[in-house]
Amino acid sequence: PAQPIIDAHHHLYVREGIRYLGADFSADLGTGHNVQATVLVQARAFYRDHGPEAFRPIGETEFAAQVAEEAQASGGPKLCAGIVGFADLLQGDAVQPVLEAHISAGKGRFRGIRHILAWDEDSRLLNPAYPTIKDMAASTTFRQGFTHLAKLGLSFDAWMFFHQLRDLVSLARRFPDTAIVLNHCGGILGAGAYSAREREVFLKWRWAMTELASCHNVCVKIGGLGLAISGFEFVRSDTRPTSHELANAWQPWVHTCIELFGAERCMFESNFPADKPSYDYATGWNAMKRLAVNLTNEERHALFYGSAEQFYRLNHLKPEASGGN
Repeated sequence: PAQPIIDAHHHLYVREGIRYLGADFSADLGTGHNVQATVLVQARAFYRDHGPEAFRPIGETEFAAQVAEEAQASGGPKLCAGIVGFADLLQGDAVQPVLEAHISAGKGRFRGIRHILAWDEDSRLLNPAYPTIKDMAASTTFRQGFTHLAKLGLSFDAWMFFHQLRDLVSLARRFPDTAIVLNHCGGILGAGAYSAREREVFLKWRWAMTELASCHNVCVKIGGLGLAISGFEFVRSDTRPTSHELANAWQPWVHTCIELFGAERCMFESNFPADKPSYDYATGWNAMKRLAVNLTNEERHALFYGSAEQFYRLNHLKPEASGGN
């Protein structure tokens, strides 16, 4: 329980049927693990309701910065110590002032953007709130926008599906000075058109991840496997899974990520509340600890804390031991 943790990926939002704000997240953080800091990733929340459309996502960064300041004043875990917002890279060069506005609104905590790339022929797997096209990452305007990230010291969070990973290889090689982190183990699919195709998906995913691992500017977030599209059935179960059950189901994917990228380029994430329908917060971290039990102390520190600290430039944090349960 004393293992220091940076939760490298979570959201805060209010949507139909779910309210998950700072107090709700803090309740999950208080369930026994030594989570010392968190990274908020964009989720279309708290946008401004005025001004130019391109600048409205700045509202999410403003909200996260306010949550961070309130959490800091309370002396608890450093919520939103890093902030990842949204800016439309398809604006090309016009995205630069939007990025600069994010940096200003983040009050020293803004670290990068996420522009959703997930696309599939099966529309059941897509989020209609994020319109995408098949080859978005290769488009001229997207790459024009992408050039501004490294110039401003910003990173890129990539959410895409496993069969798109070659696109990320191309992007990473074209922009070797831009730090990129792949979300949710690389977009594993086990629903819709991919139901009952786990072995086929695993082999294609592993092949693509092997190639991506050769791009040394790319890291991987390990988590997000509670999403229904991943094909694990816990979300449909009448009972909440144990950490043993989660660890057993996730093991091939998690251990492959660590094997290919090394612990120093992998970081654990909760992806709450998106993963919350599948398992409890404390149980998810217990499963991750089970999956890391045979690693060295240095490797465990990297997975739970060090890799996220380095990638998101959270060097002002100092990991502390805890008497957590």
